[in-house]
Amino acid sequence: MTDLHNGKNSGRNEGRGMTLTVLGCGTLGTCILSGILSSLSDLGRPSTQQSLSGFSTPSEDLPEIVPSRFIACVTSSESAKRIEKALSTLTKDLTIFQNENVRSVHEAGEAGVVLLGCKPQKVKSILSVPGMRDALQGKLLISILAGVPVAQIEHILYGDSTEKNPDLGKRCRVVRALPNTASILRESMTVIATSTPPLPPNLDKLVTWMFTRIGQVRQVDPSHMDVCTALCGSGPAFFSLFMEAITDGAVAMGLPRIQAQFMAAQAMKGTAAMVLSGEHPAILRDKVSTPGGCTIGGLLVLEEGRVRGTAARCVTEATVKVSKLGRGEQDVNGTRS
Repeated sequence: MTDLHNGKNSGRNEGRGMTLTVLGCGTLGTCILSGILSSLSDLGRPSTQQSLSGFSTPSEDLPEIVPSRFIACVTSSESAKRIEKALSTLTKDLTIFQNENVRSVHEAGEAGVVLLGCKPQKVKSILSVPGMRDALQGKLLISILAGVPVAQIEHILYGDSTEKNPDLGKRCRVVRALPNTASILRESMTVIATSTPPLPPNLDKLVTWMFTRIGQVRQVDPSHMDVCTALCGSGPAFFSLFMEAITDGAVAMGLPRIQAQFMAAQAMKGTAAMVLSGEHPAILRDKVSTPGGCTIGGLLVLEEGRVRGTAARCVTEATVKVSKLGRGEQDVNGTRS
């Protein structure tokens, strides 16, 4: 265990707020912790009128309680060193556990929040260890695992129990969220599945606040999470392939690659900004396509190559695959329909 808490007892909240534990603190988990810690630092120093967490709220409506202690759980000393290097300058209230998942969840206390960030294929082995179900009792469990629905997590923890109200049984409350790789730049598109029954307003606000630390957030019906995984989770790979392709075209016409790649990325960034400001993609495309010009000529080549249908198909294909992964199927790309 690595303790960045200056040797104090890291198992107590000391009345300053709640504890956030990250099980499987990989790249995304570290990005989320970094975003939260940086945001808390930017919010200001303790004032005479503090929230329950000990932080003042001069310019933002914070949840009633925000994390003030942080626990990261990893499996290797290399990962522990990586997290310490990335986060030690942002807080002294971080404890890093190595291969002590149950203890790290217990350390979060009764009102703690647990972020599940392990590899999807490891979720059963992590949640089914002796003591984990009891350690999670009464806590909020936020899963960021692609392709793993809430029902699957609940089945691992509680079997076929029909008791769905965590306030009446010895259960945790499970929420599913999907950030993407742009979290590292705080430009994530995070999708959160709505809960049944709905989360209490204070918890709903807390979950949304946590993920707006790393980008934009939208809530969707759980039935749409697979397509959101394909669109937002896989999307950066799809966009990168297209960017790489048009960069190759510019290189073929004599432009140095480093310049072509920068120009392609900036053109894509600017286009996205215009769409986000309210411009419809079709109208934007039409504005650029002057009669008899080069743009319409290039667009006709894309249409001849069925790029529109192929791009749409890549999203539908990825959606089907992630649904299969969520059902535990193996080698989902072995055969394609």
